[in-house]
Order: sequence, then structure tokens, then C-alpha cells
Amino acid sequence: MKTLLLITIPAALLLMGCEHVIVPSEPPSAPTGLYTSTGDNFIELFWNANPEHNIAGYNVYVSSSYDGRYTAIGSSEEPYYVDWGAVNGNYYYYAVTAYDFDGNESPLSKDVAYDVPRPEGYNVVLGEYHGSPATAGYSFATYSVVPYNSNAADIFFDNYNGVLYMDVFTDTDIQDMGPTNSILDISVAPADGWAPDHEVLLQPGHTYVVWTVDDHYAKFRVSALSQNRVVFDWAYQLIKSSPLLKHGTVSRGSRTAMLAIPAH
Repeated sequence: MKTLLLITIPAALLLMGCEHVIVPSEPPSAPTGLYTSTGDNFIELFWNANPEHNIAGYNVYVSSSYDGRYTAIGSSEEPYYVDWGAVNGNYYYYAVTAYDFDGNESPLSKDVAYDVPRPEGYNVVLGEYHGSPATAGYSFATYSVVPYNSNAADIFFDNYNGVLYMDVFTDTDIQDMGPTNSILDISVAPADGWAPDHEVLLQPGHTYVVWTVDDHYAKFRVSALSQNRVVFDWAYQLIKSSPLLKHGTVSRGSRTAMLAIPAH
């Protein structure tokens, strides 16, 4: 008779052969290339897509100052986001992070991106001040057509012997920025080069920048022009002395602000 030999193997030894060691994955790198484009009560954000293959999305953070506390305002699966909560006339500083499918989140982006949303308008019609003095002026501060000689008027339309001008009073400056495809093409007001006679020759497709008497910057782009009327789009910066008319400056820098990162 054969003897049955029973060998008992500890359970721990049986498990050793199929044990898997889980190595935590590295978080994604910080996104790069962040920049903004401002609008009327909104700000668009753009950045470069992360190079990692397992990126699930991006978180967007905002602060009222560069060195302030950054808090999350939203997320996006693509390298694009619109901050619909931005209010005209306020500064907003932005940063973004990338997160992967394992729940790892990158450090804050190192780009310094800030912006100030500002009001804008389209298809404003002015009459010529000799024939239609009550509708020849425009006030950027009140977003309204006004009489050319009103104290509120920043600009007024003038047909001088068949030559068409936009005029400003001597306490205001104006400059022709040349042909543009859109009112959005001019992002920052110039530091100099203002028209010495406080008037510019109007041309369809040109964008013009105005420096108002109360130290605000505005711009308008002529879309249609005739002997007795001008049609234009406009934008106006609410913050005094700020030349930002479209987007803020984007630069490289070290971000040391405090960060509140929500759990995924």
C-alpha cells in the first residue's frame, strides 16, 4: 500500500508567487503656455495640451492678485476654458493644473496670466455733426450716442469738405492703429504717437484708440462709412490708466501663491 504524504504549505507562501507590487504613478507636469483673451464680462483661457498620454483634464484656478490665494473655479477636458464669472473692471489672475486618470494633479502652471474684462459694443451709428449734431458724439463711459458738444462726448464725427474725420477735444487723444480684421486685434493702447491735431482720417476697417480726458482707454473699429454717418464697434477699459483693451501680459515666472486643490 502506498503511503499518502500530506504536505501543508503556509498560505503566505502560496500568495508570494502571485503578489503584485503597486507603484504610485507620477503626477503630470504643469501645463505651459497659458494666456488669456478678454471680453465683455468674460475671459477666455488658452494653454498647451500636456504631453502625457493619460491626461484626463485640467483644473482652472483664479486669484485677485498674483501672490494671492488661488481657488478652483472649474475644469475642462480640453486646453481651453471660459470664465463666465469674470466681472468688467476687475483684475483676474489665472493658473491651471493637469490631472490624470489615476487622480494625480500637477503643480500650478508657471505662466503669469492676468486680465481685466471690459465692456464692448457693436454697430454703433453716429451722424455727422454739421447735419445731425444731436447724434454725432459718443460717450464710452455711458455706452451711448450723445450730442457732439456734450461734456460726455469722447469722440464726434466730422465731414470737413468731403473729408471724413473722427475728432476729439484738446483734452483727449486719438490715434489710428491701421487696418485690422476685428476690434479684438488691438490688445493694448499705445504709449505715444497720438494725433497732434486731435483728429484722425476715418477709413473702413481701421481701428482707432482713444485716451479720454478722465484717463481711460477705448478703441473703435469702423465697419461702414458714408458722407453723413459712420458705423463702428468699440471697447472701453473701466480701470483708470490701464491700457489693456483685449488681453493681459503673459510671461514666465515662479508662482509661490497658496493653492487650494479640491479632491477629484
